[in-house]
Amino acid sequence: MKKFKRTLFIILGSLCVGLGIVGILVPLLPTTPFLVLAAWLYAQSSDRFYQWLINNRWFGSYIRNYREGLGIPLGHKIVTISLLWLTIGASCWFVVDQWWLRVILLCIAAGVTYHLVSIKNYREEKSNDGPLVTECCAEEK
Repeated sequence: MKKFKRTLFIILGSLCVGLGIVGILVPLLPTTPFLVLAAWLYAQSSDRFYQWLINNRWFGSYIRNYREGLGIPLGHKIVTISLLWLTIGASCWFVVDQWWLRVILLCIAAGVTYHLVSIKNYREEKSNDGPLVTECCAEEK
């Protein structure tokens, strides 16, 4: 039974990583919850996969920053919000004919935008000594 559970968790973790990758490209599909869930599934089943994910050059810092409550880099927020409104706007303009569906899409985009703006900004700065120092700054309002 342990081998079955381990295999199942590895498969589910890999599926979550795949969905997280798709979520990077599709604005309404969340990325972070899938990657955090994948990290948990890998931690329960395979230290090798867990270490690969946490130390991955694309996902590792993203997962660590989120888990530690450090926030999202401002540049990532700008790109994400821009892509969100670009795809929602294109959908409303070219794809959706019903006015009420347009309203729903715009409300979803507004909600996601609010959520992203409310998360702390994360930035990395170099200190005078040379090593990298990470800072988290509260949202300026």
